[in-house]
Amino acid sequence: MSESKLHPQEGFPFQKKEMHDLCVCGGSPATAASARRSNDAYTKMLERTPEFQQWRENAHAVKRFAVQHLDQLLVQFEQNLQKKGIEVLWAADAEEANRLVLEIAKKHDVKKVVKSKSLVSEELQLNKAFRANGIESVETDLGEFIIQLAGQRPTHVVIPALHLTAEQIGRLFEEKLGEKFTAVHEELTAIARKHLRNHFLTADMGVSGINFGFADTGSFTVIENEGNAGLSTSTPPVHVALMGIEKVIPSVRYLPYFLSVLPRSATDQKLTTYTHIFHGPAPGRKMYVVLIDNGRTNVLEDPFTQNTLYCIRCGACMNSCPVYHRVGGWAYGWIYPGPIGAVLNPHLCGMKDAGKLPFASSLCEKCAHVCPVKINLPEQLVHLRNISARTPGSPADSVYQKLLWRTWSFMNVRAGRFAFFMGLIRLGTRFARFVPKPLRILEFGAWTKGRAVPTPKGQAFRNWWKKNRKNTQSESKK
Repeated sequence: MSESKLHPQEGFPFQKKEMHDLCVCGGSPATAASARRSNDAYTKMLERTPEFQQWRENAHAVKRFAVQHLDQLLVQFEQNLQKKGIEVLWAADAEEANRLVLEIAKKHDVKKVVKSKSLVSEELQLNKAFRANGIESVETDLGEFIIQLAGQRPTHVVIPALHLTAEQIGRLFEEKLGEKFTAVHEELTAIARKHLRNHFLTADMGVSGINFGFADTGSFTVIENEGNAGLSTSTPPVHVALMGIEKVIPSVRYLPYFLSVLPRSATDQKLTTYTHIFHGPAPGRKMYVVLIDNGRTNVLEDPFTQNTLYCIRCGACMNSCPVYHRVGGWAYGWIYPGPIGAVLNPHLCGMKDAGKLPFASSLCEKCAHVCPVKINLPEQLVHLRNISARTPGSPADSVYQKLLWRTWSFMNVRAGRFAFFMGLIRLGTRFARFVPKPLRILEFGAWTKGRAVPTPKGQAFRNWWKKNRKNTQSESKK
């Protein structure tokens, strides 16, 4: 489990000593293989579900309305939550959100917390805050449980341990839990269940995320496959639900649109195993909802980027992305990897730290084709590249980057220059591997640390075109 030393859970967001160039990190074979399987399943799902495109249109329309009327819907949501006896708290950033949750824990003398899967809690580094205050926090989602034991951070928004094989997980359970080694999936799940069961029964507080909040009823839903969210929210006497402000939608009657597209896009299921809808605390119990901004209003400030907030965290864009397959989730520097991370992280973390991420894309548009709420991710990536290049202090605004692209422009404006420099590049790739590392230029050196420079093979296109231009032009005239 050497990866945990390179990518500790406390290594985000964007700590200098942990932030690696995309070309260096490299994704695991398990990540690429699992993501491709999910993408293949999605393709087959489309073939047997012709109505899926209409569902996408419906979900997109609901999210568009919700984001455009977010201020009104949030006020309505808060009022209706309070009518049901749910205490509502607002947090502008991660620091305030952690403080509010810790105050709740202190108020109820909490010693142990069980958490169901919650991406917004990863944003907050809530587990770290609990530990710093002497509170035991246990992740109960199987993938998150594995990641917590390994001391790592997730590499995928739906499948946190996507990068690990069954053998690696078996060794982890052997080392951390004292269990006999096994790589059988069912046995690994049984081991986790055995160790988690007592935590549910002895926890003082449960923490969950929220998939969708319903403004008209003051209720919310948590969607899951394992049952741990149900136990985390119903067994302890206190339930704290964390929600990014963009998760509110106008009405519960629109939920079927999202229940139709989310599981199909995420795991190729017609419906998730459990869909919990919470209408208020049970008698004798307490329920809190913490509404969290943490940079989301930064997205709202630019009308061009607002549709980034439509995201329902299905992971389909990652499964389809060739760059994600190659580099894995850790390379994106924060909890949101893949195309959605490349457009969301710069908003939430700032261009100075995350301004390089929009460039981590081939703009093949696969992500836009699979997004269940029809976010135009390639358009967002191009937009953010422009912003990054104009933001003082961002990676794209560096002197080196400017020099690089001015050189590129100089090379390409004249055919003769282009031919000359392409010849130099072809020659350089043949000898680059023999250049001592201290003498390599910055970006080129970063790439060659992780792989050999490919040597161009075959005939250059320019040479081929000179030989075949006349024949090609005569055939086109015919």
